[in-house]
Amino acid sequence: MKISSLVLIALLTLSCGKNSKSPNTAVDARFDRFKAGFIDQLWQTYPAWASNQGYHNYDHILVVPSDVSRYNENNFSQANLDSLKTFDLAVLSDNNKADYRLIENLLKGTIWANTELRSFEWNPAEYNVAGTFAEMINNDYDSLDTRLNNLYRRMENVPAVFESAKKFIKNPTLEHTKLAIEQISGGTSVFGKDLEDVLKKSKLSDTEKKNILARAKEAVKAMNDYVTWLRKLDNKTPRSFRLGSELYAKKFEFDILSAYTADQMFEKATAHKKELHEKMTAIADKMWTKYFGNQPKPSDPLKLIKAVVDTLSVQHVKATDFQAAIEKQIPELAAFVQKKNLLYLDPTKPLVVRREPDYMAGVAGASISAPGPYDKNGNTYYNVGSLSGWPADRAESYLREYNHYILQILNIHEAIPGHYAQLVYANQSPSLIKSILGNGAMIEGWAVYTELMMLENGYGNDEPEMWLMYYKWNLRATCNTILDISVHTKNMSEADALHLLVDEAFQQKAEAQGKWRRVSLSQVQLTSYFTGYSEIYELRESLKKQMGSKFDLKAFHEKFLSYGSTPVKYIKELMLADLKK
Repeated sequence: MKISSLVLIALLTLSCGKNSKSPNTAVDARFDRFKAGFIDQLWQTYPAWASNQGYHNYDHILVVPSDVSRYNENNFSQANLDSLKTFDLAVLSDNNKADYRLIENLLKGTIWANTELRSFEWNPAEYNVAGTFAEMINNDYDSLDTRLNNLYRRMENVPAVFESAKKFIKNPTLEHTKLAIEQISGGTSVFGKDLEDVLKKSKLSDTEKKNILARAKEAVKAMNDYVTWLRKLDNKTPRSFRLGSELYAKKFEFDILSAYTADQMFEKATAHKKELHEKMTAIADKMWTKYFGNQPKPSDPLKLIKAVVDTLSVQHVKATDFQAAIEKQIPELAAFVQKKNLLYLDPTKPLVVRREPDYMAGVAGASISAPGPYDKNGNTYYNVGSLSGWPADRAESYLREYNHYILQILNIHEAIPGHYAQLVYANQSPSLIKSILGNGAMIEGWAVYTELMMLENGYGNDEPEMWLMYYKWNLRATCNTILDISVHTKNMSEADALHLLVDEAFQQKAEAQGKWRRVSLSQVQLTSYFTGYSEIYELRESLKKQMGSKFDLKAFHEKFLSYGSTPVKYIKELMLADLKK
């Protein structure tokens, strides 16, 4: 990546920093050898994860979830935790300190998930296998025939996966059961028409093609049988989808890796919501006459904001043009970033906007699927949920949520300079650990941060309409944290959740209902947006204060992203340690 501002680079170049002990190059070299061995063991233990990261040596393996597989995972984790203890953290370089902590967090989190969280018992959707097979069919990381041969071998265990699932599922949540039925039913298309189409392009013999189709038929049967089993399951005492305070606190600790606790982030989000309401009230008050003339102005600030937001929200594309509008805007965002000199964008890394695959349906309406560090030249996909078949009122509600202004902010978040750009940088990180053990709060936080950063630098021409809608969008990230913690630890009801999202965050009903579904299907992830954003913004402002006129925004962005998808608190340590030298 091209880096600007020699001043900032000189100040922020990676180095040992000040430690209680001097760095030991021999220990670092031994730790680097440990990391290489650890990564190889990691991929043998988790071949599906390896494939997702672009490491395809184990594509032919599909692990069947079982007591044995979990024992192997725990044994792998404990053995490597023991190995970590042989290193003196104090004498490792700053880079390796961060890698040490990332590895340690993964291993401890794995044991905790297998022994305490035990979602394999209550989440039937965890057994969805379609995604990895779809990637093998659609991506061109190897010859088609090689990919198909690996796919054939991998399919052998599909029936066993679902038979194992039936043994372990105990009183699953109703919400995850419904999700599993939807996703696994939709995923059968991967083994049907999708596979048939690519087989026609292959050079395999007729016998090989016949064998692949026969095994695919067995996979589809196993998936359909599992769906039927779930539909008939006698589940008189389903588990609540709510995680509870104790499990939630631990999951937040392992997943987010923040300098703050979940309770602290709840307090920060609540305070930030109040600040956003005050800013939005001021803007809406000034805009009232422009849109409502001499009509009486509501005395309630929230009703005032909602009236202006609702009026602006009618400006949106047609349902049939939704994906096309996204495709059109991507190059416009790239041009703005380059014009304002905000970040180097690699023109050789493709971004493909596509309809969201059926096996991904049911959780989010827009997402990014990026290639892993071993497959750096692969396509990055911008997955767009389809509105096909939606009732007219639901589609209109959705389009009002993603109106003319919000759709632009969404594209900043998902594509440029948000997720797409960040994940391209992550794949260039010299530390493979930092790339493969990507921190969700840093990834989502960066995307949320770029929304504000783009407007700060003139995107939207400083129009009050764009700022009002940005604050509405930022309320989404803020209320995600409030919602997730309230639902999973404070027993927030669906009615109260919808009130928060519709009346206080000004979301359309369809969006709020979708978020309720999402919070009932996931835990902690919704806090990653506001948590990561808060920490990145605080870091930037701290560096600006310390460096004064020497601070360069583009250099900060590029240096920040150069660490891979590392937790912000570790990036902060690295940057601030260099400034203290």
